[in-house]
Amino acid sequence: MTETVAFPQDRTCPYHPPTAYQPLKEERPLSRVTLYDGRDVWVVTGHAAARQLLVDPRLSTDRTNPAFPMTNERFANIRNRRTALLGVDDPEHNVQRRMLIPSFTLKRINALRPQIQETVDRLLDAMVEKGSTAELVSAFALPVPSMVICTLLGVPYEDHDFFEEQSRRLLRGPRAEDSEAARDELHTYLGNLIDSKQKSPGEGLLDDLIAEQYSEGNVDRQDLINLATILLVAGHETTANMISLGTFTLLQHPEQLAELRADSSLMPAAVEELLRFLSIADGLVRVAKEDIEIAGVTIRVDDGVVFSTSVINRDDDTYEEADSLDWHRSVRHHVAFGFGVHQCLGQNLARAEMEIALRTLFERMPDLRLAAPAEEIPFKPGDTLQGMIELPVAW
Repeated sequence: MTETVAFPQDRTCPYHPPTAYQPLKEERPLSRVTLYDGRDVWVVTGHAAARQLLVDPRLSTDRTNPAFPMTNERFANIRNRRTALLGVDDPEHNVQRRMLIPSFTLKRINALRPQIQETVDRLLDAMVEKGSTAELVSAFALPVPSMVICTLLGVPYEDHDFFEEQSRRLLRGPRAEDSEAARDELHTYLGNLIDSKQKSPGEGLLDDLIAEQYSEGNVDRQDLINLATILLVAGHETTANMISLGTFTLLQHPEQLAELRADSSLMPAAVEELLRFLSIADGLVRVAKEDIEIAGVTIRVDDGVVFSTSVINRDDDTYEEADSLDWHRSVRHHVAFGFGVHQCLGQNLARAEMEIALRTLFERMPDLRLAAPAEEIPFKPGDTLQGMIELPVAW
Protein backbone atom coordinates (compact mmCIF):
# COMPACT_ATOMS: atom_id res chain seq x y z
CA MET A 1 0.00 0.00 0.00
CA THR A 2 1.28 3.45 -0.83
CA GLU A 3 -0.65 5.10 1.97
CA THR A 4 -1.70 3.69 5.33
CA VAL A 5 -5.37 3.36 6.20
CA ALA A 6 -6.75 5.45 9.06
CA PHE A 7 -7.98 3.38 12.01
CA PRO A 8 -10.65 3.20 13.31
CA GLN A 9 -13.22 4.31 10.74
CA ASP A 10 -17.01 4.42 10.72
CA ARG A 11 -18.97 1.63 9.12
CA THR A 12 -21.07 2.50 6.10
CA CYS A 13 -23.40 -0.40 6.93
CA PRO A 14 -23.87 -1.25 10.62
CA TYR A 15 -23.20 -4.97 10.13
CA HIS A 16 -20.26 -4.82 7.70
CA PRO A 17 -16.66 -3.68 8.32
CA PRO A 18 -15.88 -0.17 7.04
CA THR A 19 -15.45 -0.21 3.27
CA ALA A 20 -12.16 1.65 3.76
CA TYR A 21 -10.76 -1.49 5.43
CA GLN A 22 -10.81 -3.41 2.14
CA PRO A 23 -7.06 -2.80 1.55
CA LEU A 24 -6.40 -4.29 4.98
CA LYS A 25 -8.26 -7.43 4.02
CA GLU A 26 -6.24 -7.66 0.82
CA GLU A 27 -2.96 -7.14 2.70
CA ARG A 28 -3.67 -9.65 5.46
CA PRO A 29 -2.45 -11.07 7.78
CA LEU A 30 -0.63 -7.90 8.94
CA SER A 31 -0.25 -4.39 7.61
CA ARG A 32 0.06 -0.84 8.92
CA VAL A 33 -2.60 1.68 9.91
CA THR A 34 -2.51 5.24 11.23
CA LEU A 35 -4.26 6.19 14.48
CA TYR A 36 -6.00 9.49 15.27
CA ASP A 37 -2.77 10.99 16.68
CA GLY A 38 -0.71 10.15 13.59
CA ARG A 39 0.98 7.11 15.06
CA ASP A 40 1.48 4.12 12.76
CA VAL A 41 0.82 0.71 14.30
CA TRP A 42 0.46 -2.86 13.11
CA VAL A 43 -3.02 -4.08 12.33
CA VAL A 44 -3.77 -7.81 12.40
CA THR A 45 -6.43 -8.91 9.92
CA GLY A 46 -5.59 -12.58 9.29
CA HIS A 47 -7.45 -15.14 11.38
CA ALA A 48 -4.56 -17.56 11.97
CA ALA A 49 -2.12 -14.75 12.80
CA ALA A 50 -4.63 -13.20 15.20
CA ARG A 51 -5.11 -16.40 17.18
CA GLN A 52 -1.34 -16.88 17.31
CA LEU A 53 -0.65 -13.35 18.53
CA LEU A 54 -3.53 -13.14 21.00
CA VAL A 55 -1.94 -15.92 23.05
CA ASP A 56 1.59 -14.49 22.79
CA PRO A 57 2.73 -13.21 26.22
CA ARG A 58 5.09 -10.81 24.48
CA LEU A 59 2.05 -8.65 23.68
CA SER A 60 0.83 -6.59 26.62
CA THR A 61 -2.51 -5.03 27.55
CA ASP A 62 -0.97 -2.69 30.15
CA ARG A 63 -2.49 0.67 29.28
CA THR A 64 -0.21 2.55 31.67
CA ASN A 65 2.75 1.64 29.43
CA PRO A 66 3.75 4.92 27.68
CA ALA A 67 4.10 2.96 24.42
CA PHE A 68 0.57 1.54 24.59
CA PRO A 69 -1.38 2.83 21.55
CA MET A 70 -4.66 4.64 22.04
CA THR A 71 -7.25 4.55 19.28
CA ASN A 72 -9.05 7.75 20.29
CA GLU A 73 -8.58 10.85 22.41
CA ARG A 74 -11.16 9.79 25.01
CA PHE A 75 -9.17 6.76 26.12
CA ALA A 76 -5.84 8.56 25.79
CA ASN A 77 -7.12 11.06 28.33
CA ILE A 78 -7.56 8.35 30.98
CA ARG A 79 -4.61 6.15 30.05
CA ASN A 80 -2.99 6.52 33.48
CA ARG A 81 -6.11 5.25 35.23
CA ARG A 82 -5.77 1.55 35.96
CA THR A 83 -8.27 -0.67 34.15
CA ALA A 84 -9.06 -4.03 35.73
CA LEU A 85 -8.90 -7.27 33.72
CA LEU A 86 -8.60 -5.72 30.25
CA GLY A 87 -5.72 -3.41 31.14
CA VAL A 88 -3.41 -5.61 33.19
CA ASP A 89 -1.12 -8.53 32.37
CA ASP A 90 -0.41 -11.75 34.23
CA PRO A 91 0.15 -12.49 37.03
CA GLU A 92 -2.12 -9.64 38.20
CA HIS A 93 -4.68 -10.39 35.51
CA ASN A 94 -4.82 -14.05 36.51
CA VAL A 95 -5.43 -13.12 40.16
CA GLN A 96 -8.33 -10.85 39.21
CA ARG A 97 -9.83 -13.35 36.78
CA ARG A 98 -9.70 -16.22 39.28
CA MET A 99 -11.79 -14.15 41.70
CA LEU A 100 -14.56 -13.92 39.12
CA ILE A 101 -14.53 -17.23 37.23
CA PRO A 102 -16.92 -19.07 39.60
CA SER A 103 -19.65 -16.51 38.88
CA PHE A 104 -19.42 -16.90 35.09
CA THR A 105 -19.16 -20.66 34.59
CA LEU A 106 -21.54 -22.29 32.13
CA LYS A 107 -23.30 -24.07 35.01
CA ARG A 108 -23.83 -20.78 36.89
CA ILE A 109 -25.11 -19.01 33.78
CA ASN A 110 -27.45 -21.86 32.86
CA ALA A 111 -28.96 -21.51 36.32
CA LEU A 112 -29.72 -17.87 35.45
CA ARG A 113 -31.60 -18.73 32.25
CA PRO A 114 -35.09 -18.84 33.88
CA GLN A 115 -34.47 -15.41 35.37
CA ILE A 116 -33.26 -14.05 32.02
CA GLN A 117 -36.37 -15.49 30.37
CA GLU A 118 -38.58 -13.85 32.98
CA THR A 119 -36.89 -10.50 32.38
CA VAL A 120 -37.30 -10.80 28.61
CA ASP A 121 -40.97 -11.77 28.91
CA ARG A 122 -41.71 -8.90 31.27
CA LEU A 123 -40.10 -6.33 28.97
CA LEU A 124 -41.94 -7.65 25.91
CA ASP A 125 -45.24 -7.62 27.84
CA ALA A 126 -44.65 -3.95 28.63
CA MET A 127 -43.88 -3.17 24.97
CA VAL A 128 -47.06 -4.85 23.76
CA GLU A 129 -49.19 -3.11 26.37
CA LYS A 130 -48.02 0.29 25.10
CA GLY A 131 -49.08 -0.30 21.49
CA SER A 132 -47.71 -1.65 18.25
CA THR A 133 -44.47 0.37 17.94
CA ALA A 134 -41.38 0.84 20.10
CA GLU A 135 -37.82 2.08 20.16
CA LEU A 136 -36.19 -1.29 20.73
CA VAL A 137 -32.86 -0.17 22.20
CA SER A 138 -34.37 1.66 25.18
CA ALA A 139 -37.39 -0.63 25.55
CA PHE A 140 -35.68 -4.00 25.25
CA ALA A 141 -32.09 -4.38 24.02
CA LEU A 142 -30.56 -2.26 26.79
CA PRO A 143 -32.80 -3.21 29.76
CA VAL A 144 -32.34 -6.97 29.30
CA PRO A 145 -28.58 -7.12 30.03
CA SER A 146 -28.77 -4.13 32.37
CA MET A 147 -31.29 -5.88 34.62
CA VAL A 148 -29.36 -9.14 34.50
CA ILE A 149 -25.96 -7.65 35.35
CA CYS A 150 -27.51 -5.67 38.21
CA THR A 151 -28.89 -8.87 39.68
CA LEU A 152 -25.63 -10.73 39.16
CA LEU A 153 -23.49 -7.98 40.72
CA GLY A 154 -25.93 -6.85 43.39
CA VAL A 155 -26.27 -3.32 41.97
CA PRO A 156 -29.68 -1.62 42.49
CA TYR A 157 -31.48 -1.52 39.14
CA GLU A 158 -33.27 1.66 40.19
CA ASP A 159 -29.92 3.38 39.52
CA HIS A 160 -29.80 2.12 35.92
CA ASP A 161 -30.47 5.50 34.29
CA PHE A 162 -27.40 6.88 36.03
CA PHE A 163 -24.92 4.11 35.24
CA GLU A 164 -26.20 3.58 31.69
CA GLU A 165 -25.69 7.28 30.97
CA GLN A 166 -22.21 7.28 32.52
CA SER A 167 -21.31 4.16 30.51
CA ARG A 168 -22.46 5.90 27.33
CA ARG A 169 -20.36 8.97 28.15
CA LEU A 170 -17.37 6.82 29.03
CA LEU A 171 -17.45 4.86 25.77
CA ARG A 172 -18.53 7.54 23.32
CA GLY A 173 -18.68 10.92 25.01
CA PRO A 174 -18.21 13.75 22.52
CA ARG A 175 -15.15 15.05 24.36
CA ALA A 176 -12.28 13.42 26.22
CA GLU A 177 -13.35 15.34 29.33
CA ASP A 178 -16.75 13.63 29.20
CA SER A 179 -15.19 10.18 29.37
CA GLU A 180 -12.95 11.17 32.25
CA ALA A 181 -15.84 12.69 34.19
CA ALA A 182 -18.04 9.65 33.53
CA ARG A 183 -15.39 7.31 34.87
CA ASP A 184 -15.04 9.44 37.99
CA GLU A 185 -18.82 9.41 38.48
CA LEU A 186 -18.95 5.61 38.15
CA HIS A 187 -16.05 5.17 40.57
CA THR A 188 -17.70 7.42 43.14
CA TYR A 189 -21.04 5.61 42.81
CA LEU A 190 -19.49 2.14 43.10
CA GLY A 191 -17.23 3.22 45.96
CA ASN A 192 -20.26 4.42 47.89
CA LEU A 193 -22.09 1.21 47.06
CA ILE A 194 -19.17 -0.87 48.37
CA ASP A 195 -19.11 1.14 51.58
CA SER A 196 -22.86 0.62 51.99
CA LYS A 197 -22.60 -3.11 51.36
CA GLN A 198 -19.90 -3.44 53.99
CA LYS A 199 -22.38 -2.15 56.56
CA SER A 200 -25.42 -3.95 55.16
CA PRO A 201 -24.49 -6.91 52.91
CA GLY A 202 -26.82 -8.12 50.21
CA GLU A 203 -26.72 -10.81 47.54
CA GLY A 204 -24.53 -10.57 44.48
CA LEU A 205 -21.03 -10.94 43.12
CA LEU A 206 -19.98 -7.58 44.56
CA ASP A 207 -21.10 -8.69 48.03
CA ASP A 208 -19.14 -11.93 47.60
CA LEU A 209 -16.01 -10.04 46.58
CA ILE A 210 -16.33 -7.74 49.59
CA ALA A 211 -16.70 -10.68 51.99
CA GLU A 212 -14.16 -13.04 50.43
CA GLN A 213 -11.54 -10.74 48.94
CA TYR A 214 -11.78 -7.15 50.19
CA SER A 215 -12.39 -7.95 53.86
CA GLU A 216 -9.53 -10.45 53.79
CA GLY A 217 -7.13 -7.90 52.35
CA ASN A 218 -6.67 -9.70 49.02
CA VAL A 219 -7.84 -6.65 47.07
CA ASP A 220 -7.89 -2.98 48.02
CA ARG A 221 -10.84 -0.62 47.69
CA GLN A 222 -9.71 1.03 44.45
CA ASP A 223 -8.98 -2.30 42.77
CA LEU A 224 -12.45 -3.51 43.79
CA ILE A 225 -13.98 -0.34 42.34
CA ASN A 226 -12.04 -0.92 39.10
CA LEU A 227 -13.29 -4.51 38.89
CA ALA A 228 -16.88 -3.46 39.56
CA THR A 229 -16.66 -0.75 36.90
CA ILE A 230 -15.50 -3.03 34.11
CA LEU A 231 -18.09 -5.69 35.04
CA LEU A 232 -20.95 -3.20 35.19
CA VAL A 233 -20.08 -1.35 31.98
CA ALA A 234 -19.09 -4.35 29.86
CA GLY A 235 -21.88 -6.45 31.36
CA HIS A 236 -24.63 -4.41 29.75
CA GLU A 237 -23.12 -2.34 26.92
CA THR A 238 -21.78 -5.20 24.83
CA THR A 239 -24.86 -7.43 24.93
CA ALA A 240 -27.22 -4.51 24.42
CA ASN A 241 -25.39 -3.70 21.19
CA MET A 242 -25.49 -7.31 20.05
CA ILE A 243 -29.25 -7.60 20.68
CA SER A 244 -30.06 -4.37 18.85
CA LEU A 245 -27.67 -4.88 15.95
CA GLY A 246 -28.56 -8.58 15.78
CA THR A 247 -32.24 -7.68 15.47
CA PHE A 248 -31.54 -5.11 12.76
CA THR A 249 -29.36 -7.60 10.87
CA LEU A 250 -31.95 -10.36 11.01
CA LEU A 251 -34.67 -8.00 9.75
CA GLN A 252 -32.37 -7.16 6.83
CA HIS A 253 -31.86 -10.88 6.07
CA PRO A 254 -35.42 -12.27 5.80
CA GLU A 255 -34.39 -15.68 4.40
CA GLN A 256 -32.08 -16.40 7.29
CA LEU A 257 -34.67 -15.09 9.74
CA ALA A 258 -37.29 -17.37 8.23
CA GLU A 259 -35.00 -20.32 8.92
CA LEU A 260 -34.79 -19.35 12.57
CA ARG A 261 -38.54 -18.92 12.86
CA ALA A 262 -39.06 -22.38 11.37
CA ASP A 263 -36.47 -24.06 13.59
CA SER A 264 -35.65 -22.40 16.91
CA SER A 265 -33.01 -25.05 17.61
CA LEU A 266 -30.80 -23.09 15.20
CA MET A 267 -30.63 -20.14 17.59
CA PRO A 268 -27.38 -21.11 19.39
CA ALA A 269 -25.66 -21.49 16.01
CA ALA A 270 -27.23 -18.22 14.84
CA VAL A 271 -25.87 -16.41 17.89
CA GLU A 272 -22.35 -17.65 17.13
CA GLU A 273 -22.65 -16.60 13.50
CA LEU A 274 -23.98 -13.17 14.50
CA LEU A 275 -21.07 -12.75 16.91
CA ARG A 276 -18.66 -13.48 14.05
CA PHE A 277 -20.54 -11.46 11.47
CA LEU A 278 -21.09 -8.33 13.57
CA SER A 279 -17.83 -8.20 15.58
CA ILE A 280 -18.98 -5.23 17.65
CA ALA A 281 -15.76 -4.92 19.69
CA ASP A 282 -13.60 -4.07 16.70
CA GLY A 283 -10.06 -3.06 17.56
CA LEU A 284 -8.41 -4.99 20.39
CA VAL A 285 -5.18 -3.20 21.29
CA ARG A 286 -1.78 -4.43 22.49
CA VAL A 287 1.84 -3.23 22.77
CA ALA A 288 4.90 -5.39 22.12
CA LYS A 289 7.18 -6.05 25.09
CA GLU A 290 9.73 -7.84 22.89
CA ASP A 291 10.44 -8.27 19.20
CA ILE A 292 8.07 -10.77 17.53
CA GLU A 293 8.62 -12.45 14.17
CA ILE A 294 5.42 -13.43 12.41
CA ALA A 295 4.20 -13.82 8.82
CA GLY A 296 7.41 -12.43 7.38
CA VAL A 297 7.42 -9.20 9.41
CA THR A 298 9.01 -8.12 12.68
CA ILE A 299 6.90 -6.45 15.35
CA ARG A 300 9.45 -4.43 17.32
CA VAL A 301 9.45 -3.80 21.06
CA ASP A 302 7.08 -0.90 21.88
CA ASP A 303 5.25 -1.28 18.55
CA GLY A 304 1.49 -0.93 18.84
CA VAL A 305 -0.67 -3.80 17.58
CA VAL A 306 -4.38 -3.54 16.79
CA PHE A 307 -6.59 -6.55 16.05
CA SER A 308 -9.41 -5.65 13.65
CA THR A 309 -11.88 -8.31 14.70
CA SER A 310 -14.40 -7.30 12.02
CA VAL A 311 -11.85 -8.13 9.30
CA ILE A 312 -10.33 -11.14 11.11
CA ASN A 313 -13.77 -12.72 11.41
CA ARG A 314 -14.36 -12.20 7.68
CA ASP A 315 -11.12 -13.97 6.63
CA ASP A 316 -12.00 -15.87 3.46
CA ASP A 317 -9.27 -18.40 4.15
CA THR A 318 -11.13 -19.43 7.31
CA TYR A 319 -14.79 -18.82 6.44
CA GLU A 320 -16.21 -19.60 3.01
CA GLU A 321 -18.32 -16.70 1.71
CA ALA A 322 -17.37 -14.83 4.88
CA ASP A 323 -19.51 -11.79 4.05
CA SER A 324 -22.73 -13.83 4.15
CA LEU A 325 -24.81 -15.08 7.08
CA ASP A 326 -24.91 -18.85 7.36
CA TRP A 327 -26.31 -20.63 10.41
CA HIS A 328 -24.90 -23.94 9.16
CA ARG A 329 -21.21 -23.06 9.11
CA SER A 330 -18.82 -23.84 11.96
CA VAL A 331 -17.64 -20.61 13.58
CA ARG A 332 -16.28 -21.97 16.85
CA HIS A 333 -12.91 -20.23 16.31
CA HIS A 334 -14.20 -16.68 15.80
CA VAL A 335 -12.50 -13.96 17.85
CA ALA A 336 -15.54 -11.82 18.67
CA PHE A 337 -14.78 -12.44 22.37
CA GLY A 338 -11.05 -12.15 21.83
CA PHE A 339 -8.82 -15.16 22.43
CA GLY A 340 -6.29 -16.35 24.98
CA VAL A 341 -6.06 -15.34 28.63
CA HIS A 342 -8.00 -12.11 28.01
CA GLN A 343 -10.92 -13.81 26.24
CA CYS A 344 -14.18 -12.28 27.47
CA LEU A 345 -15.05 -13.58 30.93
CA GLY A 346 -18.77 -12.96 30.37
CA GLN A 347 -19.14 -14.80 27.07
CA ASN A 348 -21.42 -17.52 28.52
CA LEU A 349 -23.73 -14.85 29.92
CA ALA A 350 -23.75 -12.92 26.64
CA ARG A 351 -24.66 -16.03 24.66
CA ALA A 352 -27.50 -16.91 27.02
CA GLU A 353 -28.93 -13.38 26.94
CA MET A 354 -28.74 -13.18 23.14
CA GLU A 355 -30.29 -16.60 22.60
CA ILE A 356 -33.21 -15.94 24.93
CA ALA A 357 -33.78 -12.33 23.88
CA LEU A 358 -33.70 -12.91 20.11
CA ARG A 359 -35.65 -16.17 20.15
CA THR A 360 -38.41 -14.77 22.35
CA LEU A 361 -38.58 -11.46 20.50
CA PHE A 362 -39.20 -13.09 17.13
CA GLU A 363 -41.54 -15.74 18.56
CA ARG A 364 -43.68 -13.18 20.35
CA MET A 365 -43.67 -10.73 17.43
CA PRO A 366 -43.89 -12.67 14.16
CA ASP A 367 -44.66 -9.45 12.27
CA LEU A 368 -41.74 -7.48 13.70
CA ARG A 369 -40.38 -4.99 11.18
CA LEU A 370 -38.43 -1.76 10.97
CA ALA A 371 -40.54 1.35 11.51
CA ALA A 372 -38.21 3.58 9.50
CA PRO A 373 -36.11 3.17 6.36
CA ALA A 374 -33.03 1.11 7.22
CA GLU A 375 -30.66 3.74 5.82
CA GLU A 376 -32.12 6.40 8.15
CA ILE A 377 -31.68 4.46 11.40
CA PRO A 378 -28.62 5.76 13.31
CA PHE A 379 -25.83 3.48 14.44
CA LYS A 380 -22.66 4.02 16.44
CA PRO A 381 -19.36 5.45 15.14
CA GLY A 382 -16.30 3.31 14.57
CA ASP A 383 -14.31 4.42 17.61
CA THR A 384 -16.59 2.67 20.11
CA LEU A 385 -18.57 -0.55 20.44
CA GLN A 386 -20.66 -1.07 17.32
CA GLY A 387 -24.44 -1.15 17.59
CA MET A 388 -27.64 0.77 16.98
CA ILE A 389 -28.20 4.14 18.64
CA GLU A 390 -31.93 3.74 18.05
CA LEU A 391 -34.03 0.98 16.51
CA PRO A 392 -37.66 1.95 15.75
CA VAL A 393 -39.77 -1.15 15.17
CA ALA A 394 -43.41 -2.03 14.64
CA TRP A 395 -45.42 -5.26 14.78
